[in-house]
Amino acid sequence: MNVERPTRASSVGVRKSMQSNKGRDTKPELALRRAVHALGLRYRVSARPLPKVRRTADMVFTKAKVAVFLDGCFWHGCPEHHTKAATNADYWAEKVRRNRERDAETDRLFAEAGWTVIRVWEHQNPLESARHVADCVRSRRADQLGQRTAR
Repeated sequence: MNVERPTRASSVGVRKSMQSNKGRDTKPELALRRAVHALGLRYRVSARPLPKVRRTADMVFTKAKVAVFLDGCFWHGCPEHHTKAATNADYWAEKVRRNRERDAETDRLFAEAGWTVIRVWEHQNPLESARHVADCVRSRRADQLGQRTAR
């Protein structure tokens, strides 16, 4: 579907709102990072795990090969909280569809390269999500350690 992209915002208020959207360090992202840090894990922020793939993960555990993406409910089409845009609805629906396609492609590319991808919705509890991230990272580290000692 080829939807024409609007050339300007539908109103001054919409323009200000869109300009204030941050690419990183959002409140949900900071809450998740604080919670993961409190569990004793260290990570890279806003990094590209695969240099040849133009995708930036919100948190990257390079040695464990775990990439964490914190997805916004509106931008990534959360099944629980996504709302249809009131203005330029066709454009935004197509944008969200493309975002979801890109998310699936990212997951596939990372998996093929031996990475584990964790996707967290912005509405999810940061403490529960941090425990899930920590469990996954520690499991990957243990697996890697087991593979090294088995050699």
